[in-house]
Amino acid sequence: MSHSPFSEDWINQFSDPYAILGMSVAADDRRALKRYRAIAKLLHPDSHVWSDVESQELAGQLFARLVNPAYQRLKQDKGRAETLAMLRFRVRRLSQDEPLSPRFERSIELLKTPIPQVETFYEQAITVLAERQYEPLDRFEAATQEMAELNLVYLRLKMGEPMIRERKVGLVPSQPHVQPRIVDLPSERSSTPEVSYAERHYLRAQEYLKKGNCQMAIQELRDAIRIESDQAKYYALIARAYMMQNLPGAAKAYCRQALKLDPSDRLAQACAKRLQLTIPPAETANGKGAAHPDTKRKPPPKSDTKKGKGLFGLFAKRR
Repeated sequence: MSHSPFSEDWINQFSDPYAILGMSVAADDRRALKRYRAIAKLLHPDSHVWSDVESQELAGQLFARLVNPAYQRLKQDKGRAETLAMLRFRVRRLSQDEPLSPRFERSIELLKTPIPQVETFYEQAITVLAERQYEPLDRFEAATQEMAELNLVYLRLKMGEPMIRERKVGLVPSQPHVQPRIVDLPSERSSTPEVSYAERHYLRAQEYLKKGNCQMAIQELRDAIRIESDQAKYYALIARAYMMQNLPGAAKAYCRQALKLDPSDRLAQACAKRLQLTIPPAETANGKGAAHPDTKRKPPPKSDTKKGKGLFGLFAKRR
């Protein structure tokens, strides 16, 4: 930590109550109450019975000196209005001094996000960070600082709007067919097609694995799965990451799920072979089962081989 925990300097770093509670600045009082109860449960002494004394003390101090005061401020309409006014003033002051230059990756991506997709990206980023903000406790500082920066970047993009409309739910659909607005971050726009938020996590995970950083890759893939849980390649790559860490138990669980979603996924097949898992038969386009190349099966009937259709035909030609 940059300062001693709960010193005056340390507490002054967390002046955004929305970030302390892990909420977007568009959250209403009901979302504030729901989030407050969730954090209170995580920080309750019963949740830290088996933790060391230092962790128990940290949980109690976080709740008493940061979480509870933040909720007391945001549970009232007046408190939320005053907090938003304070944050917007901070954004205007920063913008006057110099162009907003965020240091966290998600904040940089938010600045480059087309305006129709800003709401969705922002809410999803806050949601992902909030899920691991207080668990484990040592992630609180970094996650809260990142959410505070996301809030400022979001408000910077909303400077032209007179008010922030509160919402009962976090995730909102983007509005299509609206031209993107250029913001003042000095960067070049890419001409490549837009990718989904889950795909961005997946691509970052691939880069982390190339560098041998399995733990960060796993975290990115878990975030991708939270957004899109039906993509076999996410499960296959996380299985590969666990194999690189020599954790076959976790690797098998994710590999099985990848094969369940797509038995033909090549990475899942390779992982299954290394893990000595049974590979289920792939499905052809017409719904019929086909033999898998990594399983030892009898050659298909000659009638199927001659047709040369589907996976049977392909594998028969290779044999």
